[in-house]
Amino acid sequence: MTIDTQERFILRASCRDEIGIIADVATFLAARRLFIVETANFGDPATDLFFMRLVFAPEAPGFTIARFTAEFEPIAKKWSMTWEVRDARAKPNVLVLVSQSDHCLNDLLYRQRIGALHMNVPAIVSNHLTCAWLAERHGVPYYHLPTQRDGKEATEARILELADTLKADLVILARYMQILSEDMSRALEGRCINIHHSFLPGFKGARPYTQAFNRGVKLIGATAHYVTRDLDEGPIIVQAVEPSDHRDTPEIMTAKGRDTEARVLARAVQLHTEGRIFLNGARTVVFD
Repeated sequence: MTIDTQERFILRASCRDEIGIIADVATFLAARRLFIVETANFGDPATDLFFMRLVFAPEAPGFTIARFTAEFEPIAKKWSMTWEVRDARAKPNVLVLVSQSDHCLNDLLYRQRIGALHMNVPAIVSNHLTCAWLAERHGVPYYHLPTQRDGKEATEARILELADTLKADLVILARYMQILSEDMSRALEGRCINIHHSFLPGFKGARPYTQAFNRGVKLIGATAHYVTRDLDEGPIIVQAVEPSDHRDTPEIMTAKGRDTEARVLARAVQLHTEGRIFLNGARTVVFD
C-alpha cells in the first residue's frame, strides 16, 4: 500500500511483557487509518519487560499528536506503559562537549551537515580553544568553559544551564576529557552519550594505544554508552573493533582508534535520535 503523505510518527512503548499488547496497539492504529511503516518489538525473558518501536503514517489529513495522546492513553494505562509519540521529522537539539581531539566532533558536524544525522547542533562546549575553528567553520556557537579544580561545579552548572536554555534533547561527550560529577551524571541520565576506546579497564590513563602496542593487542575497539554515575560503566549502545597486527605502530593503532571512535559515536547518536534505543536496567535494547 502506498501512502501519499510525508508525515511519519514514532511510537515508543515499554511495559511488562504480556499477551495481547501488539494486538491492542495494531487494532488502535488500524481503526484510525494509521498505516504502520516500520515496526520492531522485543520481549526480554531476563527482565520480563516488553519493548516496542513503530513508525506510522496517517492516511488522512488532520492527524495531531495531542489527539493521538488522548485517545491512546486508555491502552497505555491498561498495560501500564511508559510511552511517547513523536514527529519523525522533528530534529532533536544536540549539545556537543569536546576537549582537544577533534575527530569525533568533525565527523558529527559533517554528518549533520549532509543530513546523515537528523539533528540540530545549537552549541559546542569545550574546556579548550583547540576546536573553536571547527565550530566557526560550521557556524556553530562555541563556548569555552575552562575547568579548574576548584571551579568544576561552576563549569558543570553552566553546561547544564546551556543544555536547559538550548532545550538540548541529547548531550554528546565527543572526547570530552573531563569526569562528570555524580550530580551532573544524574541530571543528564538517559540523554548523554560518551565515547571511548575499548581498552578499559586494562589500559587506563595516558597513551592507551602505546600501552596496547606494548602488550601486542590485536584488536582496536571503541564503545559508545550512556553516561551514569559509574564512570565508563553506563549501558552500552554500540561497540566495534578493527584488527591490528605486529606491523602496526602506536601511531597506526591510534589512527585506527580515531576512525573507530568516530564511526561508533555517530552510529550511537543516530540510533538515539531516531528513538531506537530503550534502557533496560544496566543494558540497552537497540532496534537497529
